[in-house]
Amino acid sequence: MIPQNLGSETNIKLPFSFILFSIIAMILSQTLFLVNGESLINGIYRIPAIWSAAHLFILGWALMIAMGSMYQLVPVAFLTPIWSEKFGFIQFGVTAIGIVWFAGALYISPESALIPGVVMLAGILLFIVQMGMTLRKQAKPNILTIFVGSALLCLFITIAFGITLVISMNTGFAGSYYTSIFKSHILIGTAGWFTLLIFGFSYKMAPMFSLSHGYPMNLAKYVFGMYAAGLIMVVLSFFLDHSIMLTGGFLLLLIGFSLFLYHISIIVKKRIKKKLDRPFSFALLAIIFGEIIHLLAFIAAVTNTLNVFVGPLMAAYLFLWIAFSIIGYLYKIVPFLWWTHKYSQIIGKKDVPALKDMINEKLALPLFIIFILGVGIVSGGLVLGLAVLFYIGQSLILLASIIFGGAILAVMKK
Repeated sequence: MIPQNLGSETNIKLPFSFILFSIIAMILSQTLFLVNGESLINGIYRIPAIWSAAHLFILGWALMIAMGSMYQLVPVAFLTPIWSEKFGFIQFGVTAIGIVWFAGALYISPESALIPGVVMLAGILLFIVQMGMTLRKQAKPNILTIFVGSALLCLFITIAFGITLVISMNTGFAGSYYTSIFKSHILIGTAGWFTLLIFGFSYKMAPMFSLSHGYPMNLAKYVFGMYAAGLIMVVLSFFLDHSIMLTGGFLLLLIGFSLFLYHISIIVKKRIKKKLDRPFSFALLAIIFGEIIHLLAFIAAVTNTLNVFVGPLMAAYLFLWIAFSIIGYLYKIVPFLWWTHKYSQIIGKKDVPALKDMINEKLALPLFIIFILGVGIVSGGLVLGLAVLFYIGQSLILLASIIFGGAILAVMKK
């Protein structure tokens, strides 16, 4: 159960607006990946259709769902209400229009993506302003503030790099650094924004879902320090073209993630709850996947094969670490949000459904198995260059996306 902080709850329509948008974007992005499988199999990633699908997935699904979750979780984690809910709805509208317009422009005419990119950037900047003003009201900043604040900074840097890429395509500006900016854009957007955000909120949600008490938090500062240092070093290596610095950066990222895995294991061991819920168990499994992916990335950097395996590693990172974490936590959070919104005021006056009946938890196991199989088969298809494996795996991912979307929408019918 997520404890409610009276006076700081967010209007349920705000986070759910982001969540519903993200479900549509998820299904559309996976459909685009499926129909453009031949290009992916041949290692051709820099084409309009793939750009569009990638941004629909990363921005339309992962970013929007992270924003929606933050509108609900920040008040709970930092014990302060959202700065302005009205401002939040405006920010949602601007960002949604910007993402749809930008993804469409990338698909049809990438050279015309500057203006929609600026609109999308404006929406994200509004979100950063919203969260910045909210965090300013926090009575006593803590380690979670550092993780979330740094994640927001990474989000801003990611979008700035993205806009620079669009300007470069149109004007040739910073053309000699295009590849370095492109790599940094991807790294900071995934390992920076998403990973630091998941780290921060995991320190809040893992104890909640496992009912843990009496755990130490000292390790969190080392997790942040190592991982942030790794990000900075890898970005510098892109611009300096320094292989030793690249390897050192990936080593720091691996150490930081390993410390996070170890710290979460300590927290979960301090739990009162004997049997963990399946969705939360899969969120924990995502951490193990993340550890394996970081190890493989480090090995690839050491053996100078990173360029060969970057496609499969990115697919695994986005799905098995980031998507698994988000889906695992949302499978618990969404039913609670809707149950609280609809039934908390009538408990004791009327019969209300139990929280466990708000979503089909039996569906969680096959859903996550389909996701794991799909990502594994897709990765195998990309490594081996086998189209049949890719199409089977991507079809499974699309199926799992539809099932997940249906499960979330079914909650709102309860």
